[in-house]
Amino acid sequence: MKILKNACAGTLESSDAFIEVLCHEGVKIELESSVKEIYGKDIQKLVKNILKKMEIKNIYIKIQDKGALDFVLEARIKTAILRACEKNELDWSKS
Repeated sequence: MKILKNACAGTLESSDAFIEVLCHEGVKIELESSVKEIYGKDIQKLVKNILKKMEIKNIYIKIQDKGALDFVLEARIKTAILRACEKNELDWSKS
């Protein structure tokens, strides 16, 4: 998939995350999290796995994590990417 426009998903509420997706050459992941020291590597790995499965090669993704669980992060990231790609449905064979 190709990023066509900037998009976002989520909130800055406790136990949630706000995800911003922008057009970018290559992959850049920016993570702001109160639990970055403990879970930062795991969050980065989660993001990279999602990008690989969704075949995203050019993206700038900014994650403002407020203690979201993995499944919340995954849902927010996928939603932001789908919005940025102007897609309405996820290809479940790649998720």
